[in-house]
Amino acid sequence: MSLTRFGAGDIVVSTDSLVTSTWSGNLNNLQGGYTGSTTYMDSPTSSGWFHLDVYQTSSTDSTAEVQYSISYGNRLGSGSPDFTNDSGSHGMTAARVTYGAYRNLVFGDETQNFTFDTHVPVDIYVINVARARYKQTLKPGTLNLTLSSSMRSSPDKYHNFQLTDDSVTQNGSAKLTNLGRQFNIVSGSSGIRASESDPTVAEHGTTIGQVAGSSSYGLFYPDAGVIILNPDNFGSGSTTFSGLGPSRWRGEMTNFNGVGKIRNPEQLFNAISKSEAGFIVDSQEKITSQYYFARAKNFEYNYTTNPSFTDSSGNLTYSSMINNPVTYITTVGLYNDENDLVAVAKLSQPVVKDFTKEALIRVKLDY
Repeated sequence: MSLTRFGAGDIVVSTDSLVTSTWSGNLNNLQGGYTGSTTYMDSPTSSGWFHLDVYQTSSTDSTAEVQYSISYGNRLGSGSPDFTNDSGSHGMTAARVTYGAYRNLVFGDETQNFTFDTHVPVDIYVINVARARYKQTLKPGTLNLTLSSSMRSSPDKYHNFQLTDDSVTQNGSAKLTNLGRQFNIVSGSSGIRASESDPTVAEHGTTIGQVAGSSSYGLFYPDAGVIILNPDNFGSGSTTFSGLGPSRWRGEMTNFNGVGKIRNPEQLFNAISKSEAGFIVDSQEKITSQYYFARAKNFEYNYTTNPSFTDSSGNLTYSSMINNPVTYITTVGLYNDENDLVAVAKLSQPVVKDFTKEALIRVKLDY
């Protein structure tokens, strides 16, 4: 069997970026969302104290898939019940474990605290997009997350915090961390920071600009699918906005149902789910394609290797193949240096080949 080696100009490599919607069913805007049963918080070590899973449909539906999870972390251990009531166990909670886990992921040690500009809050909110929902990375500049929260002093008035990353406004300024690129989360849309404004509140909701002199609303890690929010920028300790500021209570599980003892992950979920703008973020994947240009020159591949075309003496069975051979190319095989077949490309229709024709076939491999 005759083989033709590819030349330097016969192989071309190309890389393209594929951007798709992140949520299940190619849904662009995830509005509302569904959570599972609250019985997963029956004990201080229950999974619900560590994360709250959000689905695109009812969690009991057969098509339900986790879209993202919400966690609350507090470096002092407040905001969730102590694991035990033993002496010296105060502050050993799911909130403390969560804060430490993400601190290790981002900084790689247990000494640094999350800092938003120059502000160092005691706690964080975390939105972790499910790994199955995005391909290689979330696409910077596509994040549009709106949180809605009412004023405690005026329940009929509420804020709409429209958040995005600043990858377009601060193009190329991403900081590299153990979780990959890091962008600030600011007030704005589609990667563009809004102009600064006073944090005014109006009836029926007002989307506010970046609060003058404020620190960033959070940090965005697109390569890991993680959003870390600064609770203090939404109202300190839930004294300003109901349903958004975290509850920093301390205590045992038996005190959980007391006044103000609310589940912090649900605080943030409520702020997301009651927003009419929803949650938008795209995923991105780089696809590398290698093109092989298989060339069959006029004097090549004009005779078939099919054994039925020769007799026992090696003579052509069909005399027409002697002076005017005609073949049909249907398949291109790619071989390595050891002549092992490693890939096969099938043509959509046969290509006629004889001494008067040349063929150029482009084979594309994606990986």
